Amino acid sequence: MYRAWLVKMSIRERRRWRKKAGSSENGIRVYYGQDHIPLPDEPASGGIIKCQDLQNTFPNDPVRPNLLYLVSSALPPHLHVLITAAKRAGVFIVLNQNGVAYPAWHGAGWEDTNKSLALAHSAADYIFYQSRFCQESALHFLGKTTGRSEILYNPVDTSVFTPVSSGKNLVAPVFLTAGSHHSFYRVQAAADTLSFLRQYYPSARLIIAGKFRWGKSEEVAGYEIRQYVDGCNLSDHVEWFGAYNQLQAPDLFRRADILLHTKYNDPCPRLVVEAMACGLPVVYSASGGVPELVGNSAGVGVPSTRDWEREHPPGSRDLAEAIRKVSGRYAEYSLEARKRAVERFDVKPWIRKHVEIFTELIS
Repeated sequence: MYRAWLVKMSIRERRRWRKKAGSSENGIRVYYGQDHIPLPDEPASGGIIKCQDLQNTFPNDPVRPNLLYLVSSALPPHLHVLITAAKRAGVFIVLNQNGVAYPAWHGAGWEDTNKSLALAHSAADYIFYQSRFCQESALHFLGKTTGRSEILYNPVDTSVFTPVSSGKNLVAPVFLTAGSHHSFYRVQAAADTLSFLRQYYPSARLIIAGKFRWGKSEEVAGYEIRQYVDGCNLSDHVEWFGAYNQLQAPDLFRRADILLHTKYNDPCPRLVVEAMACGLPVVYSASGGVPELVGNSAGVGVPSTRDWEREHPPGSRDLAEAIRKVSGRYAEYSLEARKRAVERFDVKPWIRKHVEIFTELIS
């Protein structure tokens, strides 16, 4: 659609459109680079969910926008065409910058993947970095930018993502690993953690939710991890939840006691703040942007190191010990997780910040 927008719009039409956009009584009109933003009951994950957050305040307007909002982890196709059209039409560009490609997780071709990210990064009039880690890695791999920027962590609707009303009994802790699993080690580490943990909590259980995205297909990857769980004699202690949407997410988190997040160098995972809002402490790889989210009071991290060339998955024995530590002071960690989510990551201030920046740009 935006390819036709660029080709058909004459110079005169662009000038007339720019003038009309700048003086419109309708104010801010945002295009997210996508003709359709998934509804809350539709399957969605990753960066596109931020567009869902904004849609109530700024409905998607692909016809006559005066602001283009891009999310680095959900960039549209033909990005160069879209950015060229926006620049020529006087449309401001705001980028929500997540992670970048680098050798450790991407492998060969990481430079090519970064080309689109660098294009959006250099073209943006304003950049929201999702964490300090996101900012540092973007400046390192994508280059400097002339646009203004700030750090704005992923949000959560704390009126929807809420804890269970009654206290939890951790005689048999239930821990959850969720999200889009792009690497086998993420769920393998969770299964191995369960093996270690059952020495202390024989009835402990693991919920595995989300899609398996490594290997040739989701079916092949799913078969691989199920076979691994069977081989560890854990089948009776593992629940497979599968893909979930935003309407299902709060109930999924409430079924667990602890979020186990094993991904190395995760830039700023939204599911972490969603889990915290539901009162789940987080046990995690202390790498990437996750320590910025969890802090010192909402969970326990397994120490790690930053490495762009090789991944360093957390050890399962260390993860099990971290879960034991959280379980020993569960009520305290749970309350702090909820408190931190409400005070630092609620969606309302996040939206207000967007209103503020959008208004500054087009005024």
